[in-house]
This record gives sequence, C-alpha cells and structure tokens, in this order.
Amino acid sequence: MTSTPRQHRWLLIMFAGAALVSVTLGIRQVFGLFLQPISVELGAGFQLFSLAIAIQNLIWGLSAPFFGAAADRFGPWRVAALGTLLYASGLFLMASYVTEAGVFIGQVLIGLGLGSAGISIAIGAVARAAPPEKRSLAMGLVTSFGSFGQFALVPVTQILMSSGGWQFALVMLSVIMASMVAVSMGLRTSGGARPIEGPMLSTGAALKQAATSRDYILLTVGFFVCGLQLVFITTHLPAYLHDAGLAPDIASWTLALIGLFNIIGAFICGWLGGVVSKKKSLATVYLLRGIVITGFILIPPTPMTALIFGACMGLLWLGTIPLTSGLIVVFFGPRYLSMLYGIVFLSHQIGSFVGAWFGGIWYDWFGNYEVMWWLNAGAGLFAFIINWAIREPQPAVAAA
Repeated sequence: MTSTPRQHRWLLIMFAGAALVSVTLGIRQVFGLFLQPISVELGAGFQLFSLAIAIQNLIWGLSAPFFGAAADRFGPWRVAALGTLLYASGLFLMASYVTEAGVFIGQVLIGLGLGSAGISIAIGAVARAAPPEKRSLAMGLVTSFGSFGQFALVPVTQILMSSGGWQFALVMLSVIMASMVAVSMGLRTSGGARPIEGPMLSTGAALKQAATSRDYILLTVGFFVCGLQLVFITTHLPAYLHDAGLAPDIASWTLALIGLFNIIGAFICGWLGGVVSKKKSLATVYLLRGIVITGFILIPPTPMTALIFGACMGLLWLGTIPLTSGLIVVFFGPRYLSMLYGIVFLSHQIGSFVGAWFGGIWYDWFGNYEVMWWLNAGAGLFAFIINWAIREPQPAVAAA
C-alpha cells in the first residue's frame, strides 16, 4: 500500500509542472498586448519595447542551461520557487517604474524567471519522475495543460487593461506569478524519485558528448526557427492586425486561440513521440507552420482569417517541446535533460531575440511586416530539412 503514493507521485509532479508552465508561459504570451501602450507612454517607436522583449528572450535562453544544471543537482522545486519571485518582481517593476530602464530591467528579471521557472525546469522534473513508457506522453501533457494559461490569461489581460489600464494589468499579473511559489513545491521528488536509466556521466562528460553529437547540433539549429516564429507572432501579430483595421479584441482572441488549440496540438505531438518517429513528427510540425504562415499572408486579414490562423498555429505551437526534449532523452537519457534541453533552448531564444527585435526594427523602418512574415514562412521549410536529417536511434538501440 505504501508503494502506491510513490508509484504515482510522478502524476503530482506532472500536474505541478503543468500549472507552473501554464502561468509562466501564459503571462509571457501577453506582452504583445503591451507593445503599443508602453511604446506610446515612453514616446518611443516599436523597436524599443521589441528590443526589451528580445533581451528577455536572450536572458531566458542564456540562463536556462545554468538553472537547468542547478535543478539537476539541487532539485527543480528550489530553482522554480526562486524563478517565480524573479518573474513577479520584473512584472511589478515594469508597472511601477515607467521608464526605459524600468522596462529593460523588468524584462531582464522576467527572462531570469523564465529560465528558472519555465518549461525546461518542469520538463526535466517530469522526465526524471515519469516511467520510461509514459515519458513522452507526460512531457506532452505538461506542455498541453500548460497552454491553458495562454488561452486564459490573454483575454483576462485584455480585460484588465480595458478596465484599469496597462499598469494595473501588470500588477495583477505579478500577484498571479508570485502565487506560483506554492505550486513550485509540487516539483519535489524526494521520497518518490525514480531510478534514472542511462550511463552515469559527469556534467562535463555529458556536455562533451552533446557538443560532439551531429544530431544534437542539428536539433539545436532547428530549434532556432521555433523561437523566431513564436516570438515574432506573439509580439507583433497584435500590431499587424491593428494596421489591418481589426479591433484589439480580435488580436487577443487570436492569441488565446493559439493557446487553446495548442492544448490539443501539444498532446497529439507528445503522444506521437511515443508511437512514431520523433524527428519526422518534429520536421512535419515545422513544415506545416511554414504552410500556415504562407496562407495567412497571402489572404487579406479579416477577423475570420485571423481566428483561423490562431487555431491552426495553435495546433503546431508548442508541440515541438515534447518532441525536441524526447529526442534529447533518446540521445543521452533523462539524467541531464534540464541542462541539455536548456542549451538547445538557448538556440530557441536567440531565434526569439531575432524575431522580436528585428520585427520591431523592420516595422519602424518600413512601416509593415511583409518581409518578416515571409522570413518566418521560409524558416519553417529550413527547419523541416534540418530536422529530417537527424538520425534517430531505434527504440532498442536507445534502451541499450
């Protein structure tokens, strides 16, 4: 009887990770709604706030491997609890210190919070706790359930902004984030930890093995495109739709639909990762993204096409995460997943930096986003080719 709680503790860890991801990623998706009001408040063009978002993503990526290594060594719940406080502090600072410095420092703190309380920490905790036969599905479920935050928080943020202003909305989001300290406690693995399969490597040996792996490098390069596409869309889609004459509510509901349909898409991708080729599934996601973006920019924006675009992109949104992390487990095992996924995620965040900042620069220079949309569409084809070239070991080889 006493073995049952231990046996199923991974479910508690999975749900805690999903709740944490739901809020950390959900709040991250709302910053596009603040692009115009904060830029107007500061009397600056879009590129200033876009640069702040870009720096946030870069700090997130740079810090993720270090926080991941700390989580692998000291436990994910401690790292995640610290991250939620950093994240909440950044949101509160942006609301209370309305200057260029306040925006940039706030986004740096948010980046550190995402690196220490974001998806890489949660995925690593779940991968170590879940049984091997349920691991891919569990990582997909964390990503899937975590997407509810985007669906819920984007329209809620729009309502808060409409009723109390953008500063009030940021303060309320800060309170929500601070409450996640309690949720972080659910990532504790003591007393229910599962023996980790795979070779007993030191941290340095694991890093050396990853650095010399052709397939790990290809996976890392391909993940750059994921960051480029996601952050360009979340940051600049509201302005693109505004320029097309659509109401702000359409932009917020489009982003919300991305989150809603990602619940389905991430679950499907996590399930596919356990039954078919992970690399082929991942490559196909990138190809379909490119096709959806191409269709969106070829058709004049209307409320209906915007909402359809949100639904289609949602099906392809974060499904890359369980497939990418699943490939890392296939290559190296789950022991250092938080750290090794954090390194791959750094590439993702460099792409995010480019998508956010260059999108703002292009808009300020030329007054439109056309070239940026085509760049994102072409990048999807590039990522498809890169990921299809990965050599994925067969399950029997990976188990050995």
